[in-house]
Amino acid sequence: MAIKTSTTAVVIIPPSDLWPPIQAIRQQHDRHVRRWMPHITLIYPCRPRQEFAALAERFSVLCQAIQPLRIDLEEIRVFRHRRESYTLWLAPEPKEPLVQLQATLASTVPDCDDVTRRRHAFTPHLTLGQVQGQAEMPKLQQTLQANWRPMSFSVCEVSLIWRRDPP
Repeated sequence: MAIKTSTTAVVIIPPSDLWPPIQAIRQQHDRHVRRWMPHITLIYPCRPRQEFAALAERFSVLCQAIQPLRIDLEEIRVFRHRRESYTLWLAPEPKEPLVQLQATLASTVPDCDDVTRRRHAFTPHLTLGQVQGQAEMPKLQQTLQANWRPMSFSVCEVSLIWRRDPP
């Protein structure tokens, strides 16, 4: 039986020249800022790092038929969790090509379906941080949105990433 691990993922990484405003927010609000770079998760958890070469080969074949995508990061949204816990995130648009890309890649590792089993199925997002408290969340979201400068980038590749414990 295939093994999946929470130390690996398949992601889209924005170009590094777009990181500064994202990382400025994440430094203040994201408890995982040191664990992962800014990214849009496609598959998590994924296969162990030792299987990356074989996965990359299979993903490469699938991706050859896909045109590069243009992604806009304009709106900051919120996931609500339990006990007044929230995640703030950038909504990559258009959403549909990312959903299709995720489904195409996930067909290679069908048991790595954690991101599609959540309440709202697969929601492409770039996490900015976490916030506690129903009163705090809208204030922080409004402040971040008011100061956010929209950005765009082309997605020409997906990345297989891994981390050690601790990161």
